[in-house]
Amino acid sequence: MKLVLLSLLAVTAASGQWRSTLEARLKTYGHRNWIVVADSAYPLQSNPGIETILSNEGQAETIRHVFESLARVPHLRPIVYTDRELPHVSNEDAPGIEAYRQLLKGMFETYLKDQKPVTNTLHANIIGLLDTAAKTYNVLIIKTNMALPYTSVFFELRAGYWGDDAERRLREMIH
Repeated sequence: MKLVLLSLLAVTAASGQWRSTLEARLKTYGHRNWIVVADSAYPLQSNPGIETILSNEGQAETIRHVFESLARVPHLRPIVYTDRELPHVSNEDAPGIEAYRQLLKGMFETYLKDQKPVTNTLHANIIGLLDTAAKTYNVLIIKTNMALPYTSVFFELRAGYWGDDAERRLREMIH
């Protein structure tokens, strides 16, 4: 009984720990870091620049919290990616996927407003992008309890006070 109680306490303590880890990372993260909200089957990548933590919350709640946390830090803004496979997964093969896509669409409309639209990229290519980025920059993966395929959301971080157009103009002047 004592072991069961200790296990339950550990899970309860860990369930909110991902939020404090995210807040701590956002203080130090900058341009070119990544945050991923992943489904439960997302692989544990072995690159030392990739940190994986468990949220023990639903995918939607975790994504919402990441968006809200990013909105509170003026030095960061996200470029959001989803798996190109997601729109093609049938509700017959993955019951609930259509409702998830609608929920995700609503979140993107709410949180991304005037920002660059979401980029859809093949899942294997995004994993490759993360592995490449993690050779120089840190990546935080937050695994959720989601049990639907191709539902991960990838946040590539950019400077919140400097836009892509300004960077492009600067680079054109330099060259």
